[in-house]
Amino acid sequence: MRRWRLSLAALALIAGAAPAWAEGDAVARGLYTEHCAACHGADRLGASGPALLPESLRRLKKRRARKVIAAGRAQTQMPAFGEQLEPAKIEELVNYIFSPPGVTPVWNLASLRASHVTNGQAHAAAERPIHDADPMNLFVVVESGTHHVTILDGDKLAPIHRFPSRFALHGGPKFSPDGRFVYFASRDGWISKFDLYTLETVAEVRAGINTRNLAISHDGRVVAVANYLPHTLVLLDARDLSPLKIIEVRGRDNKTTSRVSAVYQAAPRESFVLALKDLPEIWEISYAEEPPARFLAFVHNYEEGMVEAIPTKRFPILRTELAEPLDDFFFDQSYKLVFGSARSAGKSKVVNLNVRREIAEVALSGLPHLGSGITWTWRGRRVMATPHLKESALSVIDMADWTVIKRIETEGPGFFLRSHENTPYAWTDVFFGPNRDKVHVIDKRTLEIVRTLRPAPGKTAAHVEFTKDGRYALLSIWDMDGAIVVYDAQTLEEVKRIPLKKPSGKYNVHNKITRSEGTSH
Repeated sequence: MRRWRLSLAALALIAGAAPAWAEGDAVARGLYTEHCAACHGADRLGASGPALLPESLRRLKKRRARKVIAAGRAQTQMPAFGEQLEPAKIEELVNYIFSPPGVTPVWNLASLRASHVTNGQAHAAAERPIHDADPMNLFVVVESGTHHVTILDGDKLAPIHRFPSRFALHGGPKFSPDGRFVYFASRDGWISKFDLYTLETVAEVRAGINTRNLAISHDGRVVAVANYLPHTLVLLDARDLSPLKIIEVRGRDNKTTSRVSAVYQAAPRESFVLALKDLPEIWEISYAEEPPARFLAFVHNYEEGMVEAIPTKRFPILRTELAEPLDDFFFDQSYKLVFGSARSAGKSKVVNLNVRREIAEVALSGLPHLGSGITWTWRGRRVMATPHLKESALSVIDMADWTVIKRIETEGPGFFLRSHENTPYAWTDVFFGPNRDKVHVIDKRTLEIVRTLRPAPGKTAAHVEFTKDGRYALLSIWDMDGAIVVYDAQTLEEVKRIPLKKPSGKYNVHNKITRSEGTSH
């Protein structure tokens, strides 16, 4: 993979950003300047290393950060400082990077443009793949342990390519409509476009400082990026990732801003739908060449905070007001109905985007992970199922009246749920708790657990994805000494193991671009 290294501290100065020093001890700032700034940026926004801000370190505990500083990080450029710095100084550094900056960092249109790079050679793309694998049955495997990506041949069940990724890829990669290109988002805001024909990176841009996920318009023209920091949605040209527009996410008072929990593509509506962390609203943004009249009639009445490189009438916004913020969305097949979690209330809401109001409430405790929900037909009815992040259960819900048909008890809270239209089984992990090495297989016809697998005792087993025909189920062992375990999806017997470094997620091209039943969208 061709890599471009830019000084983001310099980019921040180009963009007019003030230094992001934390309030506090000058000694800690001096330690950071001496030992960390060269790789992580003088302003902590990142350079060759990741950003070191509280928003970017949410998944890293302080005790783990102490260990990384002291011992370094294997197979990365992070050196060990244990022999140079005594424990007290390491503690000062940890407290410093986990403290908020004295000045809120800025990442604006000038910043995006300055970070934008393209690979001219890769842009002269080949007409057919340079490999002999079926392009529709490739898997993109994220190896989070070493910050690499492996491309896997789904027919031969063997790797064909491996390359370094940006630090901490976050959220599932997305594919162009024809399956040729895959787009990645890193937690530090880097968006990368990779060509699965030529096996080269086409372009990169930094769209934010802390990014949640990305979505691509169904016609492959526009990439949307959801940010926690700054509070923006960024729209990019999918061809080369050049910036189109930055939308600052503000409330109706034009003062309150919100983090964007996620952005979703709603293909039948030709729009992006935004889940907002801090505002009781859902935003729908049209990406149609000619936005429907319903958008133009309700376009919000402010332009402050909107920085754009294209005419104002593009990407109009519709707001749906809610009683409270909702996130972690699940959509019905029409994308008219959105099912969202109220994080603190032990309930979820169904919102009709056409009439722009809540129409149902479902009592679901234990923080349901709706983003991992899947659907199938059960006894002539369309049902959806979701794991719970804080309860040992899986809930099956009737999508006609939004009642809970059954609560399937599991051996611990789960994170991922997957299936395929050609298999009678759904697979769910037991991601949290002492039984994290187990995976349940559920019969979609009886709603009963028929097998519990334990592929690697003591190691986390999670995230199943199927080959395009549904013949094989691929399961990840989330460990540095990990693997992808391949199962026969009908007999549930193990077929082979592919050793990899903490393969956290794997994504099949065909299943994603066809919205295969049982795959998250």
